[in-house]
Amino acid sequence: MLLINCPWCGPRDDAEFHYGGEAHILRPANPSALSDEEFAEYLFLQQNPRGLHLERWCHSDGCRRWFNMVRDTATNRILEVYPMGELPSSQSGLAAWRNNWRRNSAAERNARNRVE
Repeated sequence: MLLINCPWCGPRDDAEFHYGGEAHILRPANPSALSDEEFAEYLFLQQNPRGLHLERWCHSDGCRRWFNMVRDTATNRILEVYPMGELPSSQSGLAAWRNNWRRNSAAERNARNRVE
């Protein structure tokens, strides 16, 4: 059993939550500008590290709100929980975000062009 600390409801059993996949994946602003290989990379490839991983979770049996989490996949230890739209505040969480291969992907560059 994992004890997950919902940012709004407090600590709850993991059975109340739903895993939503890898966090911080930006949708390309102009998908047609990507090659088939680049778009397939965006859609299908996920980081699967042994160690720190940034994940999205939903408190489906509680407040039904989404949040992000930094979790060590080797030990299941949860290092940090933080709201959607924000980056981790811990040094190790920020390092995991920076070191993710997606930061240099064509889809990520395409998505950032929308913002800039």
